[in-house]
Amino acid sequence: MAESSFVETEFFALTLCSFFLPVGIYGYLMWKKAISRRTVLLFGVVLVAISCASIFLLRRLAGLAHQSPSLLDDQVFASELSIALYLLPILFAGIGINLISHVLVSHLSDAERQFERERNQDQSD
Repeated sequence: MAESSFVETEFFALTLCSFFLPVGIYGYLMWKKAISRRTVLLFGVVLVAISCASIFLLRRLAGLAHQSPSLLDDQVFASELSIALYLLPILFAGIGINLISHVLVSHLSDAERQFERERNQDQSD
């Protein structure tokens, strides 16, 4: 066991999941001029999965912080301050769910319009 949970693999994975991957996804979404629904749906699902992984890693690091002799670990991962660390994954999960619902709502709207067009065409024939 390491002297600090800040040098554990889980900490670096948490940093990757909590910051770099979501920022990369947002950057890609903002950079593209046109994007398919399938890609938006995929990114929404990935954001929710990243949030789940982040919460798992936070829980794991809290357990490691209790076992390590470092007091800084306890202050960050095993105290009331750790609640603030959960806000970022919750935010990303909310944005991911919003992306998924946007794709579903726009698909349903298009399906309703298509149904109305077909119904009007059948009535005019």
